Amino acid sequence: MTDASSSANHVVRAALLKMSPDTVLATADSLDLRAHSKVSAVVGVPLRQLQSRRDVNAFATSAPIAAVKGLLEVMALAPLEKIIGLLGEHADSPNYEQLATAVDEMLATGSTNDEVVAVLAFAVSDAFPAAPQCRRLLAEREELALPELPDIAAPSVLAPPREVSAEIREQRKNRREEEKRRKKSASTARPQRTTRPKNVAPPRTDMSTAMSIAPKVPEARRHALLTPLEAARFDTEHPLAGTVLVVDVPFDAHDPEQPEITSKERPALVVAASNDALLVRAIYSNPSPTRSLFGPWRRVGLDHISYIDDVRVVVASERPEAMHRLTALSTAEWNTLF
Repeated sequence: MTDASSSANHVVRAALLKMSPDTVLATADSLDLRAHSKVSAVVGVPLRQLQSRRDVNAFATSAPIAAVKGLLEVMALAPLEKIIGLLGEHADSPNYEQLATAVDEMLATGSTNDEVVAVLAFAVSDAFPAAPQCRRLLAEREELALPELPDIAAPSVLAPPREVSAEIREQRKNRREEEKRRKKSASTARPQRTTRPKNVAPPRTDMSTAMSIAPKVPEARRHALLTPLEAARFDTEHPLAGTVLVVDVPFDAHDPEQPEITSKERPALVVAASNDALLVRAIYSNPSPTRSLFGPWRRVGLDHISYIDDVRVVVASERPEAMHRLTALSTAEWNTLF
């Protein structure tokens, strides 16, 4: 793969193109995507389209990255458990030789190239400690090499202006004139407002009527929609959900000039959490196609305009008392992001 296509998201999309379409479709067909399930629209709608249209190439190259990553995660679950067992005590952070040996054992015991590609690409997308070794295996082994992503031209969202004939313009003009005459006639026929005599007190409002006016209902906090696997692991009602923390966010691409640096401390919004990990949306100082303006940047204590990423990433959680907390978002601020 080229440098331009080396980001984690490119790896995820290319991995689906590498796999057998039958394998991808079989996994998609196994998913419960009914309307009452807890799958967000941005994930569920593209997957339902994949189930009906059977076009893996279109899904891999143009579906929202959240949907593509969600499908890859499901495909990687079983082989991930297998390779963790083969790595044993080295599972947390294997070196290249240990990972390569485990992959060879997987293939020797019946695993397919599709399963190996799925688990390696998932490790890259989720920024596992072994992500650099996974990238190396995908690049060096011919049977695992990922294809180039095709250039996808973004469809135009602007329709060409329609020409309006002189006859239609004249009809529209006549309708506007008729509407003006109708409104003028209605205002003339309306009875004139009488002036209340001086020294006459206005009618008093009955207290029972005043007390019956319902108070304004406070705005409810919107529910963060997770993928099925995220929902199984994380709690959206966790006390840290909605809090902006400073955490160690993994990079989504490998820097060949500084291979030892794989993450950076930056502010992030906690979407959901568990006892050992956080599901966050990182906050950056520069915009990008996947980032939008983070409105409350000044209130939470940031010193420059900031942008929040649409992509959710998993980061390890520290002891609550050791975390650098900025502040929690208000309900209104939260609702603008979900």
